[in-house]
Amino acid sequence: MVRMLLSLMCLLASVGFASAQDLQSLLQTHEAEVVKPSRKSVGVLLDDLVASGLPQVPAFLEQWAERNVWQDDTSGLFYFGDEADDTLALRDIDTGEEATAPSDGFSQLRPNGGVRRVIGTALVQFQLSDPDPARRRAALESIARRSDASQLGPLVASLDGEDDPALRARKEQLANFLTARFGQAADERIRAIESLSSDTSLEARAVLSQILSVKTGVAEQQPEGNIARILDPTAAPSASYETLVEAGLAPAIVPQGEIRAALEANIVDGRVGGVPLAQLDDPARRVDAYRALAEAGSVLPLVTQDDIDTALQNAVFYERYAEEDAAITDAARATLDAVETRVGWAQTLDLTLDGLSLASIYFLAAIGLAITFGQMGVINMAHGEFIMMGAYTGYVVQLIVPDYTVSLLIALPLAFAVTFGAGVAMERLVIRHLYHRPLETLLATFGISIALQQIAKNIFGTQARPLTSPEWLRGALVISDVVQISFIRIAIFVLALIFLFLLLYILKRTRLGLEVRAVTQNPGMAASMGINPDRINMMTFGLGSGIAGVAGVGIGLYAQVTSEMGTNYIVQSFMTVVVGGVGSVFGTLAGAGLIGFLQKGIEWLNPSNTLAAQTYMILFIILFIQFRPKGIVAPKGRAAAD
Repeated sequence: MVRMLLSLMCLLASVGFASAQDLQSLLQTHEAEVVKPSRKSVGVLLDDLVASGLPQVPAFLEQWAERNVWQDDTSGLFYFGDEADDTLALRDIDTGEEATAPSDGFSQLRPNGGVRRVIGTALVQFQLSDPDPARRRAALESIARRSDASQLGPLVASLDGEDDPALRARKEQLANFLTARFGQAADERIRAIESLSSDTSLEARAVLSQILSVKTGVAEQQPEGNIARILDPTAAPSASYETLVEAGLAPAIVPQGEIRAALEANIVDGRVGGVPLAQLDDPARRVDAYRALAEAGSVLPLVTQDDIDTALQNAVFYERYAEEDAAITDAARATLDAVETRVGWAQTLDLTLDGLSLASIYFLAAIGLAITFGQMGVINMAHGEFIMMGAYTGYVVQLIVPDYTVSLLIALPLAFAVTFGAGVAMERLVIRHLYHRPLETLLATFGISIALQQIAKNIFGTQARPLTSPEWLRGALVISDVVQISFIRIAIFVLALIFLFLLLYILKRTRLGLEVRAVTQNPGMAASMGINPDRINMMTFGLGSGIAGVAGVGIGLYAQVTSEMGTNYIVQSFMTVVVGGVGSVFGTLAGAGLIGFLQKGIEWLNPSNTLAAQTYMILFIILFIQFRPKGIVAPKGRAAAD
């Protein structure tokens, strides 16, 4: 029954479509090229397929490249087929009519990799004007991966019918790239090359580099052609001489083992080349013996160091452009230099944004410590754990409120409240008994730090917990191919600015800030004026802890939320406060900027070793404190005398 159906299909193919408008008939005329294609023979078939204008051609090329085309061994007709066990699910190439048949009566066509690449190039011509935007986009990606001169014409022809602005812009860009590399007229190529001077993308630089590709060579005299530069052979004399030998411009160096073997093989009457065997212990006499053999034509000539030096001096080593037109390579070199200058400035801007982002993170982490340590003089080693508590508060809120934007708005004030309460409790229970005893305060807060970490592990486990950012904070602001910054880092920067102005307002414009400054400078005088120093110390410590909690929410959106996350910021926080100037908000800002930009700069110089970057940064800060012990913004007045 199946054979009868296939025979009927064959009859229809031979009678109903005899007008040469069916793909099957066209393929039958090129049966040999379809069954056993080669990169040379397949071009004729592809040209005829493209010229036919048949709508079935793109589907056939796709299936052929994917090795899904089968030939009936009896009739010689081609079908699309999917094999399952010993059965083929067949589809007619023209009509799409389906049938099944045993696979033992069919042969699968298996074009090799080279042929499949040629097929893919031909297929792109159809896909560029495909109604499906996804297929057009895939065709453009294929052109970008494997550019070829034959793609320029179809790409330019497809521009008129392109109604998608993004795809049209991409087509124009690729057409410009192809024109720069494969354009017919030199002035046309030069215009395309010069238009790339404002394009800092990797693709544009790759196009220019391909135009400027060179091949090395060597000659006895100054070579002709588009020479890129003359090389200095003395920079790598051994490799340069090997190049001379390969070019047939110098004799090969005879290895010492061959010299010894040649001497042993030419011993005559106790002599080698006229030199007695007893004298061959002398290296100079061995050279004389070998030279005598070489003059007699018995062995290869000996090459000395003087011979090598002379050969290198007399030869010309060069790099020649693959592109023969010097005007084109000159334009490409000038354009590439301009692009690399733009890239250098863009990388500087990108590094600046990275440094600014890291500085904002350090400032956000240290601003709470600037209050507790800078204003109160309390060495709080548990400051990092308040950051951790704020991050976990945000995580718990997200478990309860699934809307990430709403949960973030709730988490920020709640984190402040939780860590403010924890800070007040810590000050009342521990810190108040240890004022003016810095060593005991350090040990006590270090112990509290370890205890808080263990409590967090018992509650949340040791694995990192996700603090998911809202949809509007995902992704990055892309300024160019080189410069981009994530929205989360921008948000942290904005949050750092908000807290900077908020803290300045509290300290400079509120009664609490006035009382804090009064107690900090002279607690006895402040008490005589009716200010309660204990209450102010409690509120100040709570405020610093609360700000650390809010910082934890912001940092948690960027970093992993774990019980040890606070330890990653405690050292940088103390360095920020000390380097900036103890007791100064602006000093903390300056310290965060110095440390952030310094760390990013060192990482840029040594990108493979971030630990070394942190080590160098700490050494720099130690040296900085030696020359400016009071920090960037030194305290003034009474505070400077403390």
